[in-house]
Amino acid sequence: MRDRRVILFDLGGVLIDNAGEEGLRAILPYDLDQGQIWARWLASTAVRQFECGRISPETFAALFIEEWRLELGPSDFMEAFAAWPRGLFEGAENLVRELRVHHRVGCFTNNNAVHWAKFPRLQELFDLKFASHLTGFIKPDRAAFEHVLLELNAAANEVCFFDDLPQNIAAARAVGINAIHVKEFADIEAALRAEGLFE
Repeated sequence: MRDRRVILFDLGGVLIDNAGEEGLRAILPYDLDQGQIWARWLASTAVRQFECGRISPETFAALFIEEWRLELGPSDFMEAFAAWPRGLFEGAENLVRELRVHHRVGCFTNNNAVHWAKFPRLQELFDLKFASHLTGFIKPDRAAFEHVLLELNAAANEVCFFDDLPQNIAAARAVGINAIHVKEFADIEAALRAEGLFE
């Protein structure tokens, strides 16, 4: 096993079962493919402001409904939105705890106050927590990755980052972070072994 390293995980779709794409598709009054949904989500003013902690859930709901032309009220939207993250994948918590024996392990996630509050165990599960609504920086902006490196006081090549969105992987690699694309939780263990980070 390599020397002690920093391992950062995205949460939704990586360690947490997230029905965001499915849930959003269910309330859209029009069709978008997967690429269109994520491109629009990452560029959304409402999403970016909320996930950077700059607006309240109520303001987010109103802005999002208008921006995405949804045909439902704010309370119905927020009820659906709050239910998108379902929980940690089976085995995720144990994996993080095992990795912490040898490495510094953290989450690096675009998140918001509503979803973050659903997982109080995250406060003690990770050594490091970089959640956009707490840091004010959002992926895939370069500033988000630079902020993490500054806070870690670590060289980029000392950091391994796992994410399910290609845009975030590309942005991480652009600043020199060893970024590994995983499509689902089941991909992580093999990727860790390939990096010499897990026995």
